[in-house]
Amino acid sequence: MSDLANQRRLAAEVMDIGVNRVWLDPEAFKDIAAALTREDIRKLIEEGKVVKREIKGISRGRARKVDEARAYGHRKGHGSRNGAKGARRPKKEQWMKKIRALRKMLTEMKENKTIDTSMYRKLYSKAKGGEYRSRAHLKAHIEQQLKGKEA
Repeated sequence: MSDLANQRRLAAEVMDIGVNRVWLDPEAFKDIAAALTREDIRKLIEEGKVVKREIKGISRGRARKVDEARAYGHRKGHGSRNGAKGARRPKKEQWMKKIRALRKMLTEMKENKTIDTSMYRKLYSKAKGGEYRSRAHLKAHIEQQLKGKEA
């Protein structure tokens, strides 16, 4: 049995792949051994006696499953965390999320006449100063002020 290294090399060059990805049909050994030119190799490729093997990839199936679990909220415990608390959710980001929510709420309340313009201005400044922890905190404060006005 002769060595088909030359035919394998030629096939790899013709198909523009690595030598290890060339599959030679063991049934067609004689035909392949007789092929000496690139043209002969092209003919064998057409006949299906020399085939290009698929690339072996790394499956992302497991990774996808883990990503799905994380999106759901699992696998996020203390042991899975790297970086400080502030690195995972920067202070500035927290502030932006909170202030935007507060301002949106204030604008809505002003538009549907729950609060008047002067009260809106005062509350807006206080929100900017960081007086309110959340929308609920702001809402409670507004309700308290409105009750004070009624009495």
